[in-house]
Amino acid sequence: MKISYNWLREYLDFDAGVEELSAILTGLGLEVEGVEEWVSVRGGMKGVVVGRVLTCGKHPDADRLSVTTVDTGGPEPLNIVCGAPNVAAGQLVPVALPGTMVFHGNEQFEIKRSKIRGQVSEGMICAEDELGIGTGHEGIIVLDSSARPGMPAAEYFGVVTDTVFEIGLTPNRIDCSSHYGVARDLAAYFNLQKPVRAKLPEVKELEKEREEGSVSVTVEAEDACIRYSGLTIRGITVGPSPAWLQNRLRSIGLNPINNVVDITNFVLHETGQPLHAFDAAAITGNRVIVKKLPERTKFVTLDGIERELSQSDLMICNEKEGMCIAGVFGGKKSGVTETTTDLFLESATFSPVSVRRTSRRHDLHTDASYRFERGTDPAMTIYALRRAARLIKELAGGEITGDIKDIYPSPVRKAVVRYSLDRMNRLIGKEIPPETVKTILYSLDINITEETPGNLTLEIPSYRVDVTREADVTEEVLRIYGYDNIGISSEMHSMLSHTDKPDRERVAANMAEMLSGNGFAEIMCNSLTPAAWFETTGDFNTEAMVRLANPLSNDLNVMRMSLLPGMINTIAWNLNRQNSDLRLFELGYVYRRKDGRGTLEITDNYSEQQILALAVTGNMNGKRWNAPETPSGFFHLKGYIEMVLSRFGIKQREITTTEDTPGWFSEGLKLTADGLEIASYGKISRKYLAMFDVRQDIFYGEIVWENIITLVKTKSIRFSELPRYPWVRRDLALVLDRSVRFSQIRDLAFKTERNLLQDIDLFDVYESDAIGKDKKSYAISFILRDERQTLTEKNIEKVMGALIRAFEQGFGATLR
Repeated sequence: MKISYNWLREYLDFDAGVEELSAILTGLGLEVEGVEEWVSVRGGMKGVVVGRVLTCGKHPDADRLSVTTVDTGGPEPLNIVCGAPNVAAGQLVPVALPGTMVFHGNEQFEIKRSKIRGQVSEGMICAEDELGIGTGHEGIIVLDSSARPGMPAAEYFGVVTDTVFEIGLTPNRIDCSSHYGVARDLAAYFNLQKPVRAKLPEVKELEKEREEGSVSVTVEAEDACIRYSGLTIRGITVGPSPAWLQNRLRSIGLNPINNVVDITNFVLHETGQPLHAFDAAAITGNRVIVKKLPERTKFVTLDGIERELSQSDLMICNEKEGMCIAGVFGGKKSGVTETTTDLFLESATFSPVSVRRTSRRHDLHTDASYRFERGTDPAMTIYALRRAARLIKELAGGEITGDIKDIYPSPVRKAVVRYSLDRMNRLIGKEIPPETVKTILYSLDINITEETPGNLTLEIPSYRVDVTREADVTEEVLRIYGYDNIGISSEMHSMLSHTDKPDRERVAANMAEMLSGNGFAEIMCNSLTPAAWFETTGDFNTEAMVRLANPLSNDLNVMRMSLLPGMINTIAWNLNRQNSDLRLFELGYVYRRKDGRGTLEITDNYSEQQILALAVTGNMNGKRWNAPETPSGFFHLKGYIEMVLSRFGIKQREITTTEDTPGWFSEGLKLTADGLEIASYGKISRKYLAMFDVRQDIFYGEIVWENIITLVKTKSIRFSELPRYPWVRRDLALVLDRSVRFSQIRDLAFKTERNLLQDIDLFDVYESDAIGKDKKSYAISFILRDERQTLTEKNIEKVMGALIRAFEQGFGATLR
C-alpha cells in the first residue's frame, strides 16, 4: 500500500522527516518496505529557470536558427542558439541551463555548452515536450508576466514533489488502509510527546436541493449487507479532475479517469471507505435493491467479461437486473461515463465473509474488495458519502436530490474488553505507569468506561476489528509505547519441560539425516490440492476428502489425501528442467474426513496422518569410465525402505510382506509389523505417470510414520559383547514354484530353526525351461552360530537337514 507524505500532512501536523517517519511507521507495525520520490512532472524541471530574451537575431550561417541573449538572473546574459520559429526579444521563456536533463520523446539528453554552426550556445529555450508537460514541439513556451528572470520553472509551473512510502500492511491492520488511518496511528505515537490528534476535514450536513427523482433503496439480503447508505445527485457534468486531485492519485500509483470516479478513489484512500458511483439513468425503476440473484445468472462486469454468478453472491440491482457485484466490481452498464448527468452514490459496509468468497470465486481483487474482506468501519459510511458529495458538487456541479438513504438494521456493537494492568505488566515484562497506559488508550480512541483498582473496562472503536481480547489491547499499548523501550531483564525464568518418548522431532531428524546421507533430497509440497486429481483417478474414496469451505482457488480446494501427487509433480518439474536422476523424500500429513456424527467436537470428524514418502527415478549413478549406468529399480527402493525400518529397530524377521497393487502401483508390496501397516511401495502405474506427462519409471513408497513412532516406543536400545564363537555359512540352491516368495522361505527357516540360525539371504535367482516350466531356482545363504560353543559339522548338518526337509514339505522344493 502506498502512502503519500504530503497527503498525510493534510490530517496531522508533524515535523518528522522522511527517514524518521519511516522508522516510526515500522515501529508501529506498519513496516516501510520502500521509499521513493515522486514529482508531478517528469524530471521535476531541475535546472530549468525563467529567462527574458534580451536580443534575437538571425544566425549568420543558418536560415532557421536564431542567436539570442537571455537574462536568466545570473551575473551575465547567456548566449543561446534557438531553432524555434516563434522566439522573439522581450519574451519570458523557460531556459534549460548547462547540465540539465531534458526530454525528447522517451529519451533524455543533457544540455551542454557547445557551438552550433560556429555560434556559442549556453543553454536551451524549451518547448512543452522537452519539459515533460505536453507533447507540443511547434515552438518554445512563452510565459506570462508573473514570471521573473531566474525564477525556477518548477515554481512557475507548480510542480509538486512528494515522498511515497510503500507499506507492507498486515491483514489485521485494515484500519490503516488509508491516509487518515495511518495519520491516526501516528497521532497516537506523537501524543506521548505532545497533545495532537489526527483530523478529517469537517463536512457539514447536506441540504437537499430538490425532492423528486431521489433513488430509493431496499436491502433484502441483510445477512450480507451490514449497512447501506446512498445519495442521489442530479445535473452533474463529468470531466477531467483538477490538477490537485490528479496529483494526489498519481502519487500513489492511480491513473485519473474523470472527476466523479477520481473523487470516489480519493475518498477511499483518504478514509478507507470504498464508494461506488452509479449512472442513475441505468437504475431501472429508480430503485436500488441489495439482494442475491439465482444460480448461474449471467452478468457482464466493468472489464467486459461475462461471468456466471453464484446464488451466494451479493448484488446491487435495479428492478430488472444486477448492476454491480457488491463490494467487488462494478457492472458495464451502470458505470459513470462522459455522458452521465445523474448520479447515485453508494457507501456501504458488506459482510467480510460474503465479499471474500465472491472475490475468490470470480478471481476479482480490487481496492474495494481488499478492504471489505478485512472489515470496514460502518461508522464511516455517512461521513465518506457526505465528503464525496461535497467534492462532486464542487468539481462536477449538480443538485443534492432527496435525503441520504441509510439502512442499518442491526448496528454493530463495539467490542468491550476487561483489562488488567497487572497482567499487562507481566506479559510485557516491564511496569508501565497507569497514566501512560491511559494516554495511549485515549490516543487510540479506546474509551475507558469503568475503572477499578488495577482494572479497566474498555470500549473498542468500531474501526479496530482486530482488537477483541485483552492480549490485543496489550499489543496496542506496547506498539505505541515502543518495543525498543522494553529493556532486557537481568533475571531469567525457566521451567522444567517434559518430552514424551520417543521424541518425534528427533526421530524425524535422524531419518532425514540418514536419507540425506544416502543421496536423497527433501521436498515440501502444498497440503492443498485440486479435488479433480483424486476424483479422476478412481482409486481414492472421494467421500473422505476434506473440502475447503472458502478455497483460495479451484486448484487448491481440498486437503491432500496422499503425498503421491505432490511427489510426481515435483519429479515432472525437475524432468522438464533436465534433472532426471532423482531420489526424493517428504515427511508430511494426509487428511481424511470420517464419520463423526453424534460427536461434540467438529475435529472428531477429521483425521490427519503423518506419512514418509520416498521416490527414486532415473539412474542410481551416472555413466563412468569404470562403471556403466545403473537404472534405479524396485529393489533399490526396497533397500531404502528396509534401511529406514532397520534404523528404528524394526527387524526384517518381524515384518510380514504381502502383495499390494492399488491403482497407483503396477506392482507393489505392503509391509506390516505387530498388526500395523508400516509401509507400501512399488512401481507407479503408467496411468498416473501420464497424468503428469512423465515418461520414465518412478518407484514410490510410503511409510506410515505414525505407526513407526508407535513401534519405536516398544523398542529399547540393547548392548551386547562381540560374539566369542565364529559363524558358519551354508548355501542351498532350491528349485521352487514361481509363486513362492523369498519372504515365505525366510519365515519358514526361522520357524524351523530358532537357536542357531542368525541370518538368511537371497543372492541369486535363476529361471530356465531346463529346470521346468513355472519353476525358478533360489540360491540362498544361511548364517549359523552357537553363542555357547563352536559349531561342529554334525550340528551344522543336522540344522541344514531340518531346513531342507521343511522346504520340501512346505513348498515342494528340490535341491539343484
